[in-house]
Amino acid sequence: MLGTRPIVQKLPLASETSFIAKTFRTPYFETPWHQHVEYEIALFKEGHGMCFVGNYVGEFKEGDIFLIGSNVPHAFYKAEGLEVASSMVVQFKEDFWGKDFLRIPENLLIKNLLDASMQGIQLTGSGMKKLASLLNQLEADQGISRLLTLLQCLKLMEESCEKNYLSTQQQFTRNDKYKQRLDDVFDFTIRNFQQRITLEEVADIAHMTVTAFCRYFKKSTQKSYVQFLTEVRIGYACQQLQGTDKTILEISYDSGFNSPVNFNKQFYKLKKTTPRDFRSSFLKQLGK
Repeated sequence: MLGTRPIVQKLPLASETSFIAKTFRTPYFETPWHQHVEYEIALFKEGHGMCFVGNYVGEFKEGDIFLIGSNVPHAFYKAEGLEVASSMVVQFKEDFWGKDFLRIPENLLIKNLLDASMQGIQLTGSGMKKLASLLNQLEADQGISRLLTLLQCLKLMEESCEKNYLSTQQQFTRNDKYKQRLDDVFDFTIRNFQQRITLEEVADIAHMTVTAFCRYFKKSTQKSYVQFLTEVRIGYACQQLQGTDKTILEISYDSGFNSPVNFNKQFYKLKKTTPRDFRSSFLKQLGK
């Protein structure tokens, strides 16, 4: 059914644990556009594909680590034709270690990190190898060791990792009367970007006039709807260039562009390279 808000995901929590630390592998890897009250750390172990965090559109690959804030809608989809993908997922509520734990002075930096995660964060830098090792250890830890390792992970994220902030979407309260409308538009776009989409169509989903919708979308996401749609299409095209032998002409149409010239123009605008050079660079990395 089109025009549904992101699902509220609820992963099962074992009776002897207070937070989740588990690896999910195809076919349990992918979830649709969704949100949950828990903060999430995701380490991608296998595969690559498209990621959506708030109003951000991009790619993920093996080794990437993301930190996503409470109730920030997101989705990760493995590349078309890819049989296997897996990620190690940690989910925890802000108060699972007690409502005052993050308020003590010693935890100020961790509290600031979690506040910043409301934009969605992709972590990079020199601390990544150690962070991935700690996250893998966390899945095997038991008892108090789980709490200590999680704190080590958050400490390392704050002190030794570079942070790429992803989403520019304004934050809403859960009762914001317009939030569901925007979520409906995001959900519709993610599932229909390969087809022709008009402003009249998405404005109707949001129950607004075209003028009101365009103004509201730009104010809420800091980008126009056309820009967002283009980013989704280019993100998909990148996966096609990396994971298939389709021609660039085929990929341009498969990604929702009705003109190869416009496809090349928009691709270069976002990626600062041509589709052909993007594919060549990827193949060189693989040694092909």
